[in-house]
Amino acid sequence: MKAADRMRSSFFSRTLAAARREAGRIRRRGVYGAILVVLPFVSFLFFVLLFGDGAIVDLPVAVLDEDRTPLSCTVVSMIDATPAARVVCEVPSHLEGERLIREGRIAALVQIPDRFQQLLLGGGQTTLVCSIIGTNLSVNGMLAKDIQTAVVTFSTGIGFQKLVLQGAAERQAMALMQPVRFEKHVLFNPEVNYAWFLAPGFLPMMLLIFLVMTTIYALGSELKEGTAAGWIASAGGSFGAALTGKLLPITAAACLQGGAMFLLLVGAIGTPLNGSAGLLALATLLLILAYQAISAMLVALTANLRLSLSLGGGYAVLAFSFSGLTFPLLAMWKPAWWLSFLFPYTYYMQIVIDQLMRGAPVGVSLPALGALALFVLVPLLALPRLKQACTDPRFRGRE
Repeated sequence: MKAADRMRSSFFSRTLAAARREAGRIRRRGVYGAILVVLPFVSFLFFVLLFGDGAIVDLPVAVLDEDRTPLSCTVVSMIDATPAARVVCEVPSHLEGERLIREGRIAALVQIPDRFQQLLLGGGQTTLVCSIIGTNLSVNGMLAKDIQTAVVTFSTGIGFQKLVLQGAAERQAMALMQPVRFEKHVLFNPEVNYAWFLAPGFLPMMLLIFLVMTTIYALGSELKEGTAAGWIASAGGSFGAALTGKLLPITAAACLQGGAMFLLLVGAIGTPLNGSAGLLALATLLLILAYQAISAMLVALTANLRLSLSLGGGYAVLAFSFSGLTFPLLAMWKPAWWLSFLFPYTYYMQIVIDQLMRGAPVGVSLPALGALALFVLVPLLALPRLKQACTDPRFRGRE
């Protein structure tokens, strides 16, 4: 056997020895195994069930009908027929409606004024007032859109009937009512499905949070318990093999979780897969390796389990805020926009949106893929410091 082959064989066997040692630690430590294996899948199922309905539907709406005529009943029925709104009660006064809103029992109050039908049939103008709770932007937007659509459709129908009764042809009446027609084409989420929008962000976030915690614990606990020398010795004294073997079970578990994550997204939630599944798989692998590399760097720089867990947890959770998923990156305050590029998750979400939803060409996602690769490589500069922390007795026993 050639010397190079012997070296590769030796490195492989040493890595396997370190991996077997780490697998034993996972089996013996219930909390370690639960955080690594059980909790990520539980969190995935939680979000699948949470977003089971997908779209926002049947939000409770109250009506104050001061007219009580066939036309006022018609507009109430049209509002109730919209997807987002469900008329649940009629209130006797505006104050009662406001009370229900303040108590969180309804999301909107629709007030139909007195003489509503009389003014419409007499050629006059009237106003329908809608008070919508504004604490939730999603609820506010969906309700406002659906109620406004119902009222505009009703108003157009009244005007159309008036013109027909005055002798106008139906085509002419429609042209007079809508001289400019507006067509909206929602390209990638026509059903306005919130599960398609939020689940592809929440599930990877849960994956990386548990990944960071387990990686930091796996490395930092060796320093805290003073067992780092035994860990390296299990790999025949090779620090590279010891580190690779220690992270290998965590990487394998995270890759399985990543596969399960996309099965749930596409199979259970129904998120469309319009782009390259291979590119998404590669991006997920790079995301896992990037956050493992960053976790190892935090342990190397702090040589302290408690501090590195705090820093790693904060860094992982902050990534969602800077991803641009709920608040667009281009609309952010400029310093916050610059900070967003310090998180691998930001680039990963660009790839997920491009490939999962938009079906963008592979070339569009390559810059973000390259950025993920940099997050894997740059933290490796801290490996000499990690090796020193693991071999120097001064760093042993630190929490």
